[in-house]
Parts: sequence; C-alpha cells; structure tokens
Amino acid sequence: APERYGAALEALAADPGTDVILVMNCPTGLGSSPDAARKVAELGDDGEIGGKPLLACWLGEHTARQGRRVLTEAGIASFETPEDAAIAASYLGEWSRAQRALLRTPPSRGGDQADGKASAHAILRKVAAEGRRMLTEPEAKAAIEAYGIPVPRTIVAGSVVEVAQAAGELLESSEAVVVKLLSKVVSHKSDVGGVVLDIATAEKAAEAARSIETRLRTRSPQVKADGYTVQAMVARKHAQELILGMNLDPMFGPVILFGAGGTAVEVVNDTAIALPPLDDVLAGDAIDATRIGRLLAGYRDRKPANRGAIIAALNGLSQMIVDFPCLVSLDINPLLADAEGVVALDARIEIDPRRVDEPAPNPALAIRPYPSGWSRDLQSDGMTFHIRPIMPADVALYPAFLAKISPDDLRLRFLSLRKNFPDQMLKRLTQLDYERDIAFVALEKDTGALAGIGRLSCDPDHRSGEYALLVQSDLQGHGLGWDLLKQVIDYAKAERIGRIEGTILNENRKMLTMCLEFGFSIAHHPSEPGLSVATLEVR
Repeated sequence: APERYGAALEALAADPGTDVILVMNCPTGLGSSPDAARKVAELGDDGEIGGKPLLACWLGEHTARQGRRVLTEAGIASFETPEDAAIAASYLGEWSRAQRALLRTPPSRGGDQADGKASAHAILRKVAAEGRRMLTEPEAKAAIEAYGIPVPRTIVAGSVVEVAQAAGELLESSEAVVVKLLSKVVSHKSDVGGVVLDIATAEKAAEAARSIETRLRTRSPQVKADGYTVQAMVARKHAQELILGMNLDPMFGPVILFGAGGTAVEVVNDTAIALPPLDDVLAGDAIDATRIGRLLAGYRDRKPANRGAIIAALNGLSQMIVDFPCLVSLDINPLLADAEGVVALDARIEIDPRRVDEPAPNPALAIRPYPSGWSRDLQSDGMTFHIRPIMPADVALYPAFLAKISPDDLRLRFLSLRKNFPDQMLKRLTQLDYERDIAFVALEKDTGALAGIGRLSCDPDHRSGEYALLVQSDLQGHGLGWDLLKQVIDYAKAERIGRIEGTILNENRKMLTMCLEFGFSIAHHPSEPGLSVATLEVR
C-alpha cells in the first residue's frame, strides 16, 4: 500500500546511517504501482528526501510505465532495472568521494620539519659540491632519516680492518650484521655482488669485505670501492618488504610510488602511484590501492603492520619532494613494515646538483601544497584575529559572512550590485590552485567566524596579479583591511610576483586612500570612466 511506502521512506530518511535511498516496485495484483509512485513523488523533494538522494526502480514494461512517468515529473530519477539503479548509486558515491577530496588541503609540513630539511640540505649540498648526482647509501639514509623515516644504525668503514672493528661494535647489541660496498658510482650494489648478509662474527665481516672487493674487480674492474658500510642485521620474521619511490613524470612532475618491494619488485608489479603533496588520507589511499595493502592489514597469525608508521614514511617522502626541487629519483627498497613499525634497509637518491639551493615548494609539483607557513595572529583595536590561507572547507563560513556585508560594500567589492552568491561561485572562491591564486581569511580568534578576505589572482607566469579585499562592514575602520593587504603584498614579494594591481570604483575613497599609503600608483581605467586602477611594483 502507498502508506507503507511512505512510512518506510520516512524511517530511512531519518536514519543517520542512510546515505542514499533506492525505492523499488515490482507490479503485483495486490497493489497499485502508480499509487505507490505518487506517494514516493509526494514525499520526494526534487530528487531528495530528508536531504538524501532518492532513486527509484519501477520494474516492468507496460504496468510500470505510468509510475515511472509520475516519478520523472516529480524530479526523481527512475530506472528500468536494478542494475542501472545500482550503477547510478555508485556514481553518487564516487561524486561524494570526489567532493570530499576537494575539501582536503594537503599541507606543507616545512615548519614542523625545519631541522630535518636543514640536515638533508647539508648532505645534498656536499654531494653537489663534489659534482655527483648519486648519493652514497649512508648519505641517502641520513637524508631520509632527517624526514622521519627510520633506518638501522650504519657505520662507514674505510678498510677491511675497520669493517671488522665496526662489526664487533654492532654485534654487541645485534645477532648479525650486513656488509655492503660503499661506492659513489655504483647505485645498485647487488648487481656487482656488493652485499653480504647475516654475518655473525667480526672475522666473517672482514672476509665478506674482501670477497666484495674481489667480485668488484672481476665484474667492474674500472670501479674502485670507496669503502664499506656495516649495519645491524634487521631480523623481523613477519615483516613485509615494501618499496617507496619517487621519479619525474614528463607531464605530472614528481610522482610517488608505493607497493610491494624486495629484489623481485619489477616481477611482482604491485605498486600504486600518488601525486605529492600527501596527507594521511591520500597516503592511506595509496596503501589501499595495492594487493600488499591487504596483507599489511593482517591475516591468520600475522598481526597488522603499523599503518601509521607507513603513512608517516609516505608523508616524510612527500615533504622531502616538496622541499627539494633537485630530486630526480629516489628509491627506498626494502622498507620493512610490521607491527613494530618500519625501517628502511636501503635507499638510493639521485639529484640534479645544479638545483640544490632552489627554494621550496618544488615548482614541478602538479598540485601545490597548502601554504601553511603563511598563518599568523594579529591584534587590531583590542580584537584578535587569525589570518591564514583559505581552505576549501571555508565555503561553510561564507553565508554568515556575506550576511554581515552591506549591499553597498558588496557593490564596491564586485563593482556592481550583487545579491546572490550561487554555490558554484562560492566553491570557485574557496577551492584554489595555490600555484596561481591565494586568498587570506581573517577569522575571529574566539568564534572562528570569517571577518575579512584578501585575495590575489596571478597570471600564469607570475608577472602580475590582481588583488581584492572584503571586510565585514561593522569591522571596517579597525585596520583589518590594512593587515590583509599587507599580507597580500608580503606574499607577492615572497613569490617574486613583479606587480599587483586592483580595479577600484572611483567613489571607493577608503580603498584608494589605503592604496596610496601603501605606495600604489593610481590611474584612470583606460576604458571604464567610473573606475581606477591601483598598481604597485613589488620589490
């Protein structure tokens, strides 16, 4: 009966565990298909009920045709088969996931890892000063360790005697050690027999070093060993071997690789690709996109691997890519992962030595990270505000903010009368490509309410940018607009944007006066007599 359809729909719409509702009807001799459709149409509001998407599937040909017409006229999507309805529901799910992704702003963690960046930079500068592109294994491990990726203790030995001494020291706390070739030329040591595992005594460590030297003379007589590395043998019986990597794609720039590692990585071919910068969710997505990701979740007697440690390693690699445009390629293989955490047994890094001093963020990133370093608090006439770059989630702050802007102030900001701000417009104002645009929001410190916005939109080559300001009407005159414009100018200087300009109504005397105080030059608009153009050459 139609009433039962109505009761079921209302119950489902009220259930917080329901995301989308699919109503199905199969014609019978006991109930009227059109009546049921009319009841659904009555409760549905332009394809929704209780704010949740409403789909319908009226089965049948002639008997269901009238019901489908009723539903369609009410704005409710109606499908002929359950399969088509399920596909439509999956599209809604994918759209929702995409919308959630747009609301995320992966940050640059440069402020949190300033010490690590300085340590890694010193290593890279030393390599570049020697004219090298490849880091040695100890150098590469020290660089990734600076970004929070654990590595085993490693001792560099210059001779066979020093290998034995290092092994004796490490064997005091470890059951076995590994001896590896140290070379500024050879990056894949196993290819020349440059790795010996599971060494239990200092004497066998010395013997392993001599055997490495013999194999190197035989296989690559033109290569001279620069020494050896001795490290504690990491024995984790139930650990999974992973690979973390980075290389340069001609279209997308730096890309991150994650997957199953070990010597058979090319054969297993279980990897996922992600674009930096990463956050915890994006790093988790990369893990879940691989088959080994399911093994990491645990099975039978295997405890789940420490997912947080793997995500932290991916985020550390991501931040290193953000910080250093000189990176050409990077491999961490294997990265052992188990319930205790992760540890990188080997690392390989290649750089462009000419670019080691280029500033962050890496200009080759397909997605520029959220500029978290541009956040600060300010005091203004006894009020405290927090200024930071805008986030997509700030779209929720706009309705209350715009309600506190007078119609005249809106006209001065948008150069014409404006009453409506469609949802798509607000999304365009908050979902920015930080490579091209920036907007700084001023938030009331106590309430988090939006109080003002300063915006800068740049041309593709960053030679110039257009600025705009909007401050809550009842907060004007307290210096907030001044602070926002100063933030915009400081950002333009840091980004080496040569010129910023703004288009201003001639009657907007407050804005024109403030621009003059900042050193802008004011000229009449070349084609609009009621407008002026304020221009500042940024030094």
